[in-house]
Amino acid sequence: KRVISDKKYSEQRLDVLSALVLAENTLNGPSTKQRRLIVSLALSVGTQMKTFKDEELVPLQLVLKKLDLISELTERVQAQCDCCFLYWHRAVFPIYLDDVYENAVDSARLHYMFSALRDCVPAMMHARHLESYEMLLECYDKEIMEVLNEHLLDKLCKEIEKDLRLSVHTHLKLDDRNPFRVGMKDLAHFFFLNPIRFFNRFIDIKAYVTHYLDKTFYNLTTVALHDWATYSEMRNLATQRYGLSMTEAHLPSQTLEQGLDVLEIMRNIHVFVSRYLYNLNNQIFIERTSNNKHLNTINIRHVANSIRTHGTGIMNTTVNFTYQFLRKKFYIFSQFMYDEHIKSRLIKDIRFFREVKDQNDHKYPFERADKFNRGIRKLGITPDGQSYLDQFRQLISQIGNAMGYVRMIRSGGLHCCSSAIRFVPDLEDIVNFEELVKEEGLSEETQKAARQLDSVLGDLTRNFAEGTEYFKMLVDVFAPEFRSPKNMHLRNFYIIVPPLTLNFVEHSISCKEKLNKKNKSGAAFTDDGFAMGVAYILKLLDQYQEFDSLHWFQSVREKYMKEIRAVAKQQNVQSTNQDEKLLQTMNLTHKRLEVCLQEFELLYFSLSSARIFFRADKTAAEENQEKKEKEEDSVKSSDGDLSSAAPADPGVK
Repeated sequence: KRVISDKKYSEQRLDVLSALVLAENTLNGPSTKQRRLIVSLALSVGTQMKTFKDEELVPLQLVLKKLDLISELTERVQAQCDCCFLYWHRAVFPIYLDDVYENAVDSARLHYMFSALRDCVPAMMHARHLESYEMLLECYDKEIMEVLNEHLLDKLCKEIEKDLRLSVHTHLKLDDRNPFRVGMKDLAHFFFLNPIRFFNRFIDIKAYVTHYLDKTFYNLTTVALHDWATYSEMRNLATQRYGLSMTEAHLPSQTLEQGLDVLEIMRNIHVFVSRYLYNLNNQIFIERTSNNKHLNTINIRHVANSIRTHGTGIMNTTVNFTYQFLRKKFYIFSQFMYDEHIKSRLIKDIRFFREVKDQNDHKYPFERADKFNRGIRKLGITPDGQSYLDQFRQLISQIGNAMGYVRMIRSGGLHCCSSAIRFVPDLEDIVNFEELVKEEGLSEETQKAARQLDSVLGDLTRNFAEGTEYFKMLVDVFAPEFRSPKNMHLRNFYIIVPPLTLNFVEHSISCKEKLNKKNKSGAAFTDDGFAMGVAYILKLLDQYQEFDSLHWFQSVREKYMKEIRAVAKQQNVQSTNQDEKLLQTMNLTHKRLEVCLQEFELLYFSLSSARIFFRADKTAAEENQEKKEKEEDSVKSSDGDLSSAAPADPGVK
């Protein structure tokens, strides 16, 4: 206004006026770079002729400066926040990650750190010293990821795994894990982070740790399948404590308690009975020797699991296979008993016992059995130092092992049935599902399913109630042949039992002594197959009474007690003489006699237990009488039923 009101005209004044109008028009619009530049130029022209007073010009310049600042704010902020300098200070990154891991509270700031690292990329795209800037970007990406893995992700994985292991194994009393004493890091913060974007990938810490744990647990379960339960617990704990969604490994794919499969044992029963030792009380088979550091065992649970896998039909097949095996073994047994050297010695021993039994209080002399045991070695020994009696003892042990296996099959079958039938509420009153389904008028498929269920329940209850007596079957099938007149040579068996028990006790003591030695070849702590075999064969021959008439175990007990008393007496005499060496010898003798007596006692108990399975209280004649009485009772009861049923129906009359 002031310039216009001035009436003096000049070209210079016109230029100033034009510049001011231009500045005014330019300012009335968006504050772009060009407009601000034009305003600046226009004002430099417009202020030439002292158009503005000083106090007017300063505020205007201040406002224009502020306008510049606001207009360039984004660019200025970007320039100030550009972190491309980090490219030259990459050594800071690992230290930063270590700090984040140690404190575990600023984990959310990782996003900002990676944003800062991404600022280096635009500058790197202008690199000219390589054929392609992509090579530089690739190296940069690789380096950053390696540092991240080493200083954060791998540490995190190891720490989480360690924490899960220690939590699951608290019963082992490992390290002190009291958080008030050793401190505590809450690593769960890392798993609440959103995935971090870096180059063309997303870094998901939660997914990375989950994958690591899944892989580790799976691999370790495949190596030691028996640890599957521990790793399942650790998976559940990872979900509860850290919110990780773990993958189920589905290992093992079968029941681990299977042990050796019944089917495999059945096919190779001859190998099984020679390689495994039976324990009568625990009903367990233990491997004799193994190249591994551990021995395999087979118990009722293993057998029950096998039966559940293959069905109860396998039980009868197994007993059939055992029968075939026993046939072959009894053929060898008969040959040994028929051998002239053996038969003549046994007949001589029977005659000798009959002559001296009145003088010996009806007890078979220990010396006679010992003489037989030693004398048989003269007939020859095998390359590995075994006499014929040793081999005969092994044969009887194998027969006993086969019987132990049959017993285990029956127990396993009952175990399997009982675990299957435990879901039936009342065995006495089982409803008929087929009838119920028909009443409801359900579909044909449902009726078929109900029929199937009824038949399964029927099978289960029948199997559970009966439980086939396989021992009785295996006695009945062989007994007639054993007791027939053409096999009279087998009747001498009872007299060979004393030397056999002597041989067994010697073998058992040597096996147990090997347990304490460094080389444990041939070591064993149980072999009840022998007692089972002796009890079974005595039953087949119906010779329990003949064997009991020898009073063999009483004779052994008396012999050892007499020797122990004699040694104790000598010890008392020698203790006054102060002869150390002699005393030591006597102590060893005393200990050896006690060990022998203990072994005989154990054998006696095992044999007594085994005899119970074969009803040792009854002779063959008494059993036959009992059988006849049962048959007569059943006939009478059936006759009674018929007579009581007759008058009910006049048509039948």
